[in-house]
Amino acid sequence: MSKRLLFVASVSLSALIMSVGQAQAADTGVGTVDEVVVTARDKAGLLEKAPNDSVFGLDKALIETPRSASFASDLTLQRYGVQSIDDLTAISPGTYTASFYGVPGALNIRGTLAENYFRGFKRIENRGTYSTPIGDAAQIEIVRGPPTPIYGSGKVGGMLNFTPKTGKSGDSYITEVGGEVEATVGSYDKKQFSGQIGIPLKLGQVDGGLHLYAEGEDSGSYYRGITPKRQILELSTDFDLNDGWTTALGAMFYHSDGDVQTPGWNRLTQDLINTQTYITGRDTSLTDSDGNGKITPNEVGFYPYGTALYIPYYGFPNSDAHHTLDVGLGTAKLDPRTVYISAADFSHTWTKTAYWDVAKAFDNGSSLKLQLFYDSLVNKRFVSYGYPAWFDSNVGEARVTYNFDLNFAGDFVKSKSFVGASYRKFEGRRRESYNSGLIALDRRDLSYGATPTDIIDDPFSPESYGLQWENDNRSKWAQAGIFFTSDIYFGERLNLMVGGRYDNYDVKSQDTGFVSFQPSGLQKGSKGKGTYTASLSYKTDLGLMPYITYSQASALEMSQAGDIAASLVNNGSWLSDSDLAEAGVKFQLLQGTLVGSLAGYRQNRTQLTSGPSPTIQGTRAKGVELEVRYLASEHLSFTFAGDMQHTEIKGPDTSFAYIPYYVTGISPQNAFGGTYVVWNFNSLPGRGGDYAYTLIPHAVASLYGTYTSSDYSWGKVGGTFGATSVTKTAQTVQNPITYPEYTVASLSLFYEKGPYAATLNIDNLFDKLYFTPAADSYANLAALPGHGREWRVTVKRTF
Repeated sequence: MSKRLLFVASVSLSALIMSVGQAQAADTGVGTVDEVVVTARDKAGLLEKAPNDSVFGLDKALIETPRSASFASDLTLQRYGVQSIDDLTAISPGTYTASFYGVPGALNIRGTLAENYFRGFKRIENRGTYSTPIGDAAQIEIVRGPPTPIYGSGKVGGMLNFTPKTGKSGDSYITEVGGEVEATVGSYDKKQFSGQIGIPLKLGQVDGGLHLYAEGEDSGSYYRGITPKRQILELSTDFDLNDGWTTALGAMFYHSDGDVQTPGWNRLTQDLINTQTYITGRDTSLTDSDGNGKITPNEVGFYPYGTALYIPYYGFPNSDAHHTLDVGLGTAKLDPRTVYISAADFSHTWTKTAYWDVAKAFDNGSSLKLQLFYDSLVNKRFVSYGYPAWFDSNVGEARVTYNFDLNFAGDFVKSKSFVGASYRKFEGRRRESYNSGLIALDRRDLSYGATPTDIIDDPFSPESYGLQWENDNRSKWAQAGIFFTSDIYFGERLNLMVGGRYDNYDVKSQDTGFVSFQPSGLQKGSKGKGTYTASLSYKTDLGLMPYITYSQASALEMSQAGDIAASLVNNGSWLSDSDLAEAGVKFQLLQGTLVGSLAGYRQNRTQLTSGPSPTIQGTRAKGVELEVRYLASEHLSFTFAGDMQHTEIKGPDTSFAYIPYYVTGISPQNAFGGTYVVWNFNSLPGRGGDYAYTLIPHAVASLYGTYTSSDYSWGKVGGTFGATSVTKTAQTVQNPITYPEYTVASLSLFYEKGPYAATLNIDNLFDKLYFTPAADSYANLAALPGHGREWRVTVKRTF
């Protein structure tokens, strides 16, 4: 085949891949050219190669999906050096995530935390409990908007769906044994190993495949004192049972001892952010009288709520001896690698995830599928400023779906639809302590290090006057629903997608904590709720597809363990509403080599605050997002992901919050030994009504380029270089400390020859100092310095 013909074939097929007729094209013998596109045109895995059902539950090419969404293939994740979900900002607009104690558990999409899914099933809540694993991803889908009705109820902000590798290769089963082993070493003693193998299985007339993946990490970290240790084991099998029957069965096991939470830097001042000048000093009014290496409640005062380390702020200055720094006063330059951590801090996580699908394809083109899903979470953790937790939760879901096609008016109206039902049941226990007023984030002098008088007691090692579980919530809930979605074409251009579901909920919660702020006794609630979504799009001859979409959704207000607080059941706020209006245009230009989307949105949704008594915060957001993927030549490609957004908290904000010293009018030296709180955030100056949610930047933009050479006798080389630019962020109080805008660049280089490959990744190439604001209750007390320059080398052998 000539080079000119190769180029024309690859360009033509790139356009074909993104068209409605993709499925039909596969039957016309184009498949021989499809391999040309994969190897010679889309060498970074940027374009979707097949219709996907992640957005609406029906197979549909992303370029024709009337909703803002981004996909990242396993090859794209590799080329862009994506290590955690926080790195997806480089690929998907609107996904900048504030630090949830330094643990990348969930994406922040369009200003609020998104939900995690596994093969289309919602996992147990993971705000920052553990690092969401992505090592065995075949593809990661980021949907901005509500989940499709088939996935269950959910908020409109967005979702991340993890699709693991399986015993299938495309639409066919594995035909020969193959796999790879991989080892990574890097800066700060990074050591990570993984291996995977695919094995064809044939049991009589039954064809199938098995995929096995294992990963282990035992590393140091940029942050001193944090040492990630994780193990993952994933198994999946797929079988063709003949006569239209297929089945899939798999499981994933995850264990981590290294996802220790850290707020980052405390004792924030603008001078600390600008010049790294830290105010030093310690309080000696408290002593560790029993010598156990920590402060127990009896050493502070009568438990609970004797002489506490917090002072409620009622609009006037107040201090005491515990708040006052009396030794070591001064300043010091703080190293960004030095963060809030002690030898007493820990986090142990175990998750188990399993699924089973059985499907039947009928001769008339319809199909029936039964799916079962299970997910469990156990986490024990302690953060030495005074937050221990113990989560033990599990959830199971059964789903049955019937897919069918209907055509009308001489095939002028064509539709693909599904109807179905699902049942989801949760049972969990959340134990937490907010230390009866003993939390004092600023008490520790980071330049000096942890001391027994700033490590607070925890219930995992009770003393005679030791801390007990102040919240102990046992929660059960069930959700039974029916759903449908239809994808209707009127001719070849006009497309209407409609879907909805109706759910009946039953919830039960009871908090028996030692000093719980929750209502006593078993709290029960039940409610039925409907949700819907509708989208209209039109394909033009210019390669443009404008669309509009509107959705109304509902979702349970779940805490960090996936449970529902008893107070929310008591006051009826456990089920919330959200809505989304979005308009945009998808485009495929230059014969399909330039694809992307431009979208504008307005959404209203809620988020659950943490603290002794959680509350529901209303948010209002609007923004514009642009995503572009361009295959400039056989060797060169570019991506751009950018957004501008504005999110507001709807007043009155009645959440509990820790506030910085300067709001109270107290000097740092007379404030840093303890902490200040307000029971209603709206009591602060300028926060009585709506206010801007400044933890999320107004604009984020990522531009990356990838080069891949041709195959030569000596091998193949390539690289990806790009940068992400982020505008300033700030605390949420009036006249806040601000975190400057920044740009962080990254570089990856690879070499491949035969079955061997080596990759060098350098993150934060120019060692830029930047800060990510904390989230949750400590958003106004802490910020996390970004990782400095880090490198890693990965060596891989396929077989």
